[in-house]
Amino acid sequence: MAAVAGTVERVIDFEKQSVFKLAPCRPEDIASQVSPILIQGEQIVSSFKTVRDFVVFTNKRVIAVNVQGMTGRKKDFTSLPYSRVQAFSIETAGTFDMDAELDLWFSGLGQVRLEFKGHADVRLLGQMIATFIL
Repeated sequence: MAAVAGTVERVIDFEKQSVFKLAPCRPEDIASQVSPILIQGEQIVSSFKTVRDFVVFTNKRVIAVNVQGMTGRKKDFTSLPYSRVQAFSIETAGTFDMDAELDLWFSGLGQVRLEFKGHADVRLLGQMIATFIL
């Protein structure tokens, strides 16, 4: 989180269900930025990126990374463990609307929405999340 003129800026605004426009990216392209916060046995399963920010799905949690500042050296890491997911919903891309959405409801936190560009397979994400939470 970064303080900006008395406000708090977050990669995921839990108050407003902030939406990302995420595109698939290769896990190896962002692994070096996330690996220092991974725990033993945790592995990157899938990753998605905007222009600067990215979201990583591991076998333990979702990690949302907000790259801040002009240089991009400062990063905010938001960890969302699957153990706190109470429900989730996927909306697949349609014929005219090529975007897909993933909604996750976290215990004690509320709803988090991630929006993906048309090339993301949200069905596969849904299966993966179900595997980890059911």
